[in-house]
Amino acid sequence: MAFFSRSHLAIVPLLALSLAACDKAPPKAVVEEAKPAPAAPAAAEAKKEEPKKEVVLETLNFSQETSKIEWVGAKVTLKHDGGFKTFTGKVELADGALEGGKVSVEIETKSVFSDTEKLTGHLLSPDFFDVEKFPKAEFASTEIKTGGAEGATHTITGNLTLHGVTKSVSFPAKVEVSDSEVKATAEFSINRKDFDIVYPGKPDDLIHDNVTIKLDIKAPREATKPAAAEAEKPAAEAEKPAEAK
Repeated sequence: MAFFSRSHLAIVPLLALSLAACDKAPPKAVVEEAKPAPAAPAAAEAKKEEPKKEVVLETLNFSQETSKIEWVGAKVTLKHDGGFKTFTGKVELADGALEGGKVSVEIETKSVFSDTEKLTGHLLSPDFFDVEKFPKAEFASTEIKTGGAEGATHTITGNLTLHGVTKSVSFPAKVEVSDSEVKATAEFSINRKDFDIVYPGKPDDLIHDNVTIKLDIKAPREATKPAAAEAEKPAAEAEKPAEAK
């Protein structure tokens, strides 16, 4: 005599989905049409006022050596973890702060990896990243402001180019600026279909549209000196007295 009827068995996957739904989802990124890069103020807008202090710019570099760009994807039955092994990026500080600065990153899509070899191979194909046709994914910020959702210190907005599609993406991040480095962490989700990645998966095991992005960025403050400091060097050198012959 069977202990479970077919109707009882049908409830099992529904219970699994209900339990999965209890996990707190990351905030969804705001995805819009791509925005132009911020333009310099027009000369006509200049008013008679005291000369403004020159902004000190400092550019820091980061890569997979110090940072992580990861993702979590899911389908009906389970989830998969992965990321990218090769990428380079820059963080530009303005007077030692990220607001008013810039962030950019370039990712080699062929460096994508997952928790299973079979899935990694599939991600390289035209069903997903189509790495032969689209070898790079890029992000360039257009606005960075303080504050944000989920206790974020900043909200970063920029143009994300993925799978040949460029969209404006805005997401919360926690940023720490110290004497030795800039650290930034973020966790948010994007809809893969916004970037024309529409492979549905198997009919009985469909792939979810939303993909979680996890960023853990560390940019050391030792590679590049502030631009203003570099500009002051020639003046300092000129002030040195000429050597007696």
